[in-house]
Amino acid sequence: MKKTFLLAACTLMFAVAANAQTDKTVAKPATAPAVVAPAPASTSEMTFEVEEYNFGTIKQGEAVTREFTFTNTGKEDLIITNAQGSCGCTVPTWPKEPIKKAAKGVIKVTFNSAGKMGLQDKTVTITSNAKNSPRVIHLKGTVEAPATPAEVKPAPTKE
Repeated sequence: MKKTFLLAACTLMFAVAANAQTDKTVAKPATAPAVVAPAPASTSEMTFEVEEYNFGTIKQGEAVTREFTFTNTGKEDLIITNAQGSCGCTVPTWPKEPIKKAAKGVIKVTFNSAGKMGLQDKTVTITSNAKNSPRVIHLKGTVEAPATPAEVKPAPTKE
């Protein structure tokens, strides 16, 4: 039993030593790192007339819609791939077709104040192929509590 164990241990040590010797003597060719050309920079650019709209004070439950006009001030077509509101209460719609250079486009944003109170600053993040992407536009204002029945006064009657 001892001889079998000793023979197995020697065989294992010989195999490990032979493998280590092989790794030392075999030179592996060096490989140059792959050169990846950078993607060409986009030359489209999105320029807004106004990036922030203050809707003032509204009652809770009212909705506000604003159109944000922009121009493609770049040299190639502008393609908007996404417009994402900061919450479910802020919903944007945007042009799905490319905007040619020097052409205008509109992003329409609707803010629904249901369940909101106080100061609000809702954003829409616009992702496109423009060199200045992503862009963020803002809808700001104050939401007040809706009128309660006690606050509603009947219209004066003529007698």
